[in-house]
Amino acid sequence: MMTFEEEKMQLACEDLHATEKLCESENASVIETIKNKIKKRTDSQRSELAVVERLQRQIIVADCQVYLAILSFVKQELSSYIKGGWILRKAWKMYNKCHSDISQLQEAYQKRCSGQQGVTAASPPSSSSSSSSSSSPSHSASSSSTPLPQRLSRVSGETLSRLMGSVSFGYGLFHLCISMMPPHLLKIVNLLGFPGDRHQGLSSLTYASESKDMKAPLATLALLWYHTVVQPFFAMDSTDTQTGLVEAKAILQRREAVYPSSSLFMFFRGRVQRLECQINSALTSFNNALELATDQREIQHVCLYEIGWCSMIELRFDDAYRAFDRLRTESRWAQCYYAYLTGVCQGATGDTEGATNTFKDIQKISKRKNNPIEHFSTRRAELLRRQSPTRERCTLAVIEVLYLWKALADSSTSKLQHMSQVLQDTEDAACAGLRQLLLGAIHKCQGNTKEAIRCFQLAARDEEGHLSNSYVQPYSCYELGCMLLDNPESSSKGKGLLLQAKEDYSGYDFENHLHVRIHSALASLKEAGPQ
Repeated sequence: MMTFEEEKMQLACEDLHATEKLCESENASVIETIKNKIKKRTDSQRSELAVVERLQRQIIVADCQVYLAILSFVKQELSSYIKGGWILRKAWKMYNKCHSDISQLQEAYQKRCSGQQGVTAASPPSSSSSSSSSSSPSHSASSSSTPLPQRLSRVSGETLSRLMGSVSFGYGLFHLCISMMPPHLLKIVNLLGFPGDRHQGLSSLTYASESKDMKAPLATLALLWYHTVVQPFFAMDSTDTQTGLVEAKAILQRREAVYPSSSLFMFFRGRVQRLECQINSALTSFNNALELATDQREIQHVCLYEIGWCSMIELRFDDAYRAFDRLRTESRWAQCYYAYLTGVCQGATGDTEGATNTFKDIQKISKRKNNPIEHFSTRRAELLRRQSPTRERCTLAVIEVLYLWKALADSSTSKLQHMSQVLQDTEDAACAGLRQLLLGAIHKCQGNTKEAIRCFQLAARDEEGHLSNSYVQPYSCYELGCMLLDNPESSSKGKGLLLQAKEDYSGYDFENHLHVRIHSALASLKEAGPQ
């Protein structure tokens, strides 16, 4: 799965389906299975082991379904989102059943422990209908009208705690995946019978990461990925990002002694440093991680990707070109995207002839026309090739990519000033709206609120460049709306602009990405209370 290469992702799908078949069992509840086992066998230890084994198999099946859904979402197509949502619905049913059954067993364990020793065990994160512990079993569970058999007392509290850690990993990933879906698809998924609760997902992953289950390290990596990659991309402002950084730094500090030479933990340390605008330190961490991952090609690729991005942020176009060119050559995932980044960085160095050849190659390797990133890369490359790329146009294209991927905020003041000067020197009328949008974003990063608002207003009124830069107007409305939300006197107007960006525009680049950000902004507005 980590390769994101189509052939290997297909192999991953086949392996996951094979694992499902190996683990599948009847859909009777675990509590019913317990009763049947005890009726049929006199050996209580064998019955208890069978119960634990069946719970574990059911959790593995649900985990497989979550991974299959993630592989579906990676395709970034409407049909893939729907298919992924349907797979997650099946996973939800399995997780809900396992979570309920394990919680019943842990409630019984807690009550037995309280009755015999007067000690109440702590409960792991769960839904409101479940409570659990890691102490000792009891004859009955409060959430079930049928008493649990006395022989179940041999199932240890440690085993139950590990099982809860096991189910909490996938359960948490499930909630995070659903909560990050585009809003118009999220409504459909909610109608299918389950919500996506971000806080529940984070709580469950935290519990899993601190458990003794074998997936605890994976839960830790999932939390780090969320706090340092996902949350900064979708956050409306810096508040949520800063909260995530505090969490990520705490996780890294706790795990440093356990994984002192881990390339992945070194990678996430670099992510934290990048988000704190310590770009040179981040580059050192990513290069160290690259050296540590000598036999791990996929980890090398994510390190190269970050090296390329940090180099772009620092306007070191030669270094960025080398990183992305290596990715373009070695990776078969998102080749159009890597080739486009290679071309714009190559052109920004002054090698416009080489950039032209790179842009020509993109048309040959384009495969997934419905993929928004590939579609953007292919169309942008063709536009630059037809116009004969210049150093200035390629540099503007780099700044555009930095904006779209929310990386401008990671740039230093001096680099932002240099970008601003490049944009001011650009006189192409077709890029007027895009230029104002990017200038507004740079002013926003610099804290120049009035200038930022002025630029966003100019960009929102741009009609001439609508065909070549279709996303400029809705993104400008969104940016302007977010800025107006910060002032109580203009918050209602800001909300109106967010709704305008959501409802009045369609069919533009990265529409789903903007809808997720608008959804996040409106949700944050509701949490803050009525304006």
